Amino acid sequence: MADPRSPKWAVAHIHSSFNNTLITVTDMTGAETVAKSSGGMVTKVARDEGSPYISMQIVGQIVDQLRDKGFTGVHIKIRAPGGNRQRSPGPGAQAAVRAFARAGIRIGRIEDATPLPHDGTLSKGGRRGRRI
Repeated sequence: MADPRSPKWAVAHIHSSFNNTLITVTDMTGAETVAKSSGGMVTKVARDEGSPYISMQIVGQIVDQLRDKGFTGVHIKIRAPGGNRQRSPGPGAQAAVRAFARAGIRIGRIEDATPLPHDGTLSKGGRRGRRI
């Protein structure tokens, strides 16, 4: 049997855009979802779904579920929309990482999982860009 003091790790997948923040926590293999939440599950105001405050509320819900299942640490994968869209995560990503730390969950690795284009599709706006 494992030592009860040793941390039980999970992986927190944070998908953060400027419109929404989705957090899915899986086991280390990524096969089983342990907990998940999004901006729409916390607030009903669409413009607030991507805000840092709502992101902290999402993490609060997830930490409760993690503690019930015995997890004490998380590795974090932050994902921006990527592809031919923006490559920087929204404002909720950093707030979520800070909320995990404040909740007393151990943080292992933090890595970027933003998909990068390999010259796939043309970005929105056409060849000459958006003209105002």
